[in-house]
Amino acid sequence: MLTSAAAPQRRDADRWTPQPPDALMRQLDAADGPPGTVGLLDLRFAPISGATRVTRQFQRTPLYIFHPIYLDPGRPGMAFVYVQHQGDGMLQGDRYRMDVEVGEGADVHLTTQAATKIYRMESGYAAQLVNLTAGAGSFVEYLPDPVIPYRHSRFVGRLDITAHPQATVLLAETLLPGRVARGEWHAYDLYCATTRIRRPDGRQVAADTLSFGGVYDRADTPARLGEHGVHAAFFALAPPERTPGLHAALQACLDESADIVAGVSALPFGAGLVARVLGPSSIPVRRALHTAWDTARRHLTGSPAPHLRKG
Repeated sequence: MLTSAAAPQRRDADRWTPQPPDALMRQLDAADGPPGTVGLLDLRFAPISGATRVTRQFQRTPLYIFHPIYLDPGRPGMAFVYVQHQGDGMLQGDRYRMDVEVGEGADVHLTTQAATKIYRMESGYAAQLVNLTAGAGSFVEYLPDPVIPYRHSRFVGRLDITAHPQATVLLAETLLPGRVARGEWHAYDLYCATTRIRRPDGRQVAADTLSFGGVYDRADTPARLGEHGVHAAFFALAPPERTPGLHAALQACLDESADIVAGVSALPFGAGLVARVLGPSSIPVRRALHTAWDTARRHLTGSPAPHLRKG
């Protein structure tokens, strides 16, 4: 429900746009063009009568969702939500914002229906801001499909996670090199995506930024991705008492994945782990991410990764 207090905030352009680093912001301001489409999604989930339900929903196209579905035999009350996009991708000037609040004890899996395509831009840039809050005892998965930035596109994204120390959060992000069949190989003008993890008291646990193009080097330089076309990061946040053995399990499963290079590192303050995966194409990286997701799920919850019923 849209309240009178929330309505002015949702019309505030500063609320839609993540704040890039100062040097990048100066460059983007200089290249900025006319405004594009504003997509908003505001959701809250809570456990009701043995299942997680949507208790607040506001959406503004091109972003929208249908009713949650329940497809995990191991966690029958878990709500699976597919974020839909009306249109084929993000254009110059587009601004998307998603706010997702998962209440105490709720179980939610959030994903996208398809990959996010970032189209060529004559001026300006596209931006997406995702705020995800996980309450105590909640289990949250945010596993969107990859981002595909086309030639001469510009994208700024930020994923802000506020996780209670007793919450479990699994999330992944994947960057593809573009339309390889058309000869694109990280030919975008700018890709800048930041993941920030905080506690409810505001203390920052970790910040991870992936920046290519613009004021940064190209992705395919030796000090960046080099010959690897696809980059993916997988985060597993969980209470420290539940993570012993997870580092070794994730590294072992990724070491067995063919055609990829991967490593697993501990996050500060015992918050969990992050795995980095590089590969030549989307297929081996997607398989490795699914293996990591399944391994983390089994370790932390005892349930395997379900089939998501995508085409």
